[in-house]
Amino acid sequence: MTVDPVYLRRLALFANLPEAELPALAATLRQRTLAAGELLFREGDTAGQCYIVLDGDVAVIKALGTPDERLLGVRPAGTVVGELSLFSPGGQHTASVRAHTPLVLVEMTRAELEWLLNHFPSLTYAMVQTLSLRLIESEQGTIRDLRQKNDALAKAYRDLQAAQAQIIEKERLERELEVARRIQRSLLPRGVPQVEGLDFGALMRPMSAVGGDFYDFMPLDGGRLGLAIGDVSDHGVPAALFMTMTVTLLRAAVRRGLPPADVLRAVNRDLLEFNEAGMFVTVLYGELDPASGDFHYARAGHEPPLVHDARGAAVEPPAAAYCRGQLLGIFNQPELDEQRVRVEAGGTLLLYTDGAREATDPASRMFGEEACGPCWRPRPTKPSCCATRCWSRWAPTAGRWRSRTILPCWPCVPPPGPSIEPAASRRLRRLPPGPSLCRPRPRRAPIARAAQPPAPPARGRAAVQPG
Repeated sequence: MTVDPVYLRRLALFANLPEAELPALAATLRQRTLAAGELLFREGDTAGQCYIVLDGDVAVIKALGTPDERLLGVRPAGTVVGELSLFSPGGQHTASVRAHTPLVLVEMTRAELEWLLNHFPSLTYAMVQTLSLRLIESEQGTIRDLRQKNDALAKAYRDLQAAQAQIIEKERLERELEVARRIQRSLLPRGVPQVEGLDFGALMRPMSAVGGDFYDFMPLDGGRLGLAIGDVSDHGVPAALFMTMTVTLLRAAVRRGLPPADVLRAVNRDLLEFNEAGMFVTVLYGELDPASGDFHYARAGHEPPLVHDARGAAVEPPAAAYCRGQLLGIFNQPELDEQRVRVEAGGTLLLYTDGAREATDPASRMFGEEACGPCWRPRPTKPSCCATRCWSRWAPTAGRWRSRTILPCWPCVPPPGPSIEPAASRRLRRLPPGPSLCRPRPRRAPIARAAQPPAPPARGRAAVQPG
């Protein structure tokens, strides 16, 4: 297809050509058309012609079809493309050119270009000027790309530094939590008491590294034993700090020889003085007489003890005297539930936190208070094994759960030999196989106990399993 001279006159490249030369030049050129997206030539191809865009836009692309593909620019009508290949020794295109819009262009061979440049020096000047502008544009684009990549690398470096700082901070917090966990564990009994006629167990699983659950065994005058269990609001470090203060105040009040209800009132007064965080705690504290099985306790908003006789029947406090009690750390004069129950030989006494009762499986079924009873029957070799067994059937599939603590106690007469639970591992202290500590035997007569005062409580190892 021949080229209309009018097209050539519109191009800046031919603006200085004599009017009489345009028809002859137009007659020698060949016109082509390309659809949008069609490739004109590819980088690295060898060719002996260049192209002049009469109408439309072309896209000049570097490294086409590779991960490093980069658009050098979109050129309008009047642009000459492919001319650098005519001046290079190998005659290869230095970039790919694709139709950005529908194109109308003319094809010019190397011989035709040389004839024009020889006969019209002004055309040479115009072409050199165009090439200079392209080089400047290309350099600016390269610098711009390098700056973008440099900014991206700088951002990646800053993100890496921030991530490293977060990892270091996380490791530091984990170390501090581990120290806090050890300190909190040191506040709990290092073992279970070894009392003639009684057998104890303990199991505690915090929700996190540290928590607000606690329990304690405290020897009292007359061979009695103080039992305490509590649950602080919230969890984590705040609950652990409040738990530490509560345990300290509780032990101080018990050493003053106060009865259970007065012990809780004294703890409440001190908590109100230092409780700026507005936290609270549920506590059950009681005194157990091994000789008679009498358990005199007071509770402040805590779960009531579960007591069963030797036949497995529940032993309930008088209904008229029953109340839940109010939390410590909130009210100036909290209402307390003070009761007396008798734990007979062969029976069970179970103290627990609400996390044990409210644990749920993936189907949102609660463990519940009713499920605690079967865990203690038939009577296991040791109460700590019973506590572990109680959760082994539930915890492996447990969904949502909170910190939980269980203290089982059986009145019985232990056989000769040690009843201290040695630590089998740091995370779970289990008892070695041996004779049963809960074999039912007749209780000694009161007179015999009076003639031989009961031995003072000794410390053993508690089956405490952190979560």
